[in-house]
Amino acid sequence: MNDCNTLTPVDLTQWVGREERRTDRIDQRVAQALAATLDLDPDALQEGAELPLLWHWVYFTPNARDSEMGHDGHPERGGFLPPVDLPNRMWAGGRLSFEQSLRVGEAVTRASRIIRCELKVGRNGDLVFVTVEHTISGERGVCLVEEQDIVFRQPTVKGAPPAGATVEGRAEFRKRIHPEPVLLFRYSALTFNGHRIHYDRPYATREEGYPGLVVHGPLAATLLLEAFRGEHPSRRIRRFAFRAVGPLFDMADFDVCGQLTGPDSAELWIDCDGRLTMRAEVTFD
Repeated sequence: MNDCNTLTPVDLTQWVGREERRTDRIDQRVAQALAATLDLDPDALQEGAELPLLWHWVYFTPNARDSEMGHDGHPERGGFLPPVDLPNRMWAGGRLSFEQSLRVGEAVTRASRIIRCELKVGRNGDLVFVTVEHTISGERGVCLVEEQDIVFRQPTVKGAPPAGATVEGRAEFRKRIHPEPVLLFRYSALTFNGHRIHYDRPYATREEGYPGLVVHGPLAATLLLEAFRGEHPSRRIRRFAFRAVGPLFDMADFDVCGQLTGPDSAELWIDCDGRLTMRAEVTFD
């Protein structure tokens, strides 16, 4: 971190409090396309239907012009997020509180604010964590509040074993996911996510050091919560928190798992052949 875009800890504090406001519409076609991508019934998403939780991630998509895109497929640094001079960026986790459902066809607004910027040192060098708070409101008021954790870091060391702890929990439910490239491509298209690690295998393996295409963190979290909803369809989910602890790749199937931990709570996780890659907590009515 030694060029003109380098941010010292003092510089980073200048980005705390920065705000952005965007509008969108919960378009039926987009909701139905995500349903098809997740192998669900698109016809269930008619005008006025409740949008399943976490599906808001396919709205408020980035709109950077092609000339503004960086080599990695992300927009050039700067703008709303700080211009951190670290090559890799990932969505590390988040916490969501659901007040009421978004509905298909509804006009929506997202108010975003940077609430934390922190410089840390990890095993492979500098890390910068940026936490963004999003408040999404529909025609009936606030629907959800989300804190999103973004980390900027050094490239993965080529040949290093993928991170992730050993799975220890005993699952009450378990669903196998086959993360084929078409699934990753379609989710990238729906979220207008140009990051090449999700669809460009030569780039992912040769330039960012991964063994294959990388499964999107938000896609993994969505599959995890969808599995829970399938097991407990009558539960009204109020809060969901998740953290990525290791990467997932298209060459290996993984299991989305969970168990109830109380009358109104559950622990969820992703098991990739015994390697824990995501853990989550959900509370519900």
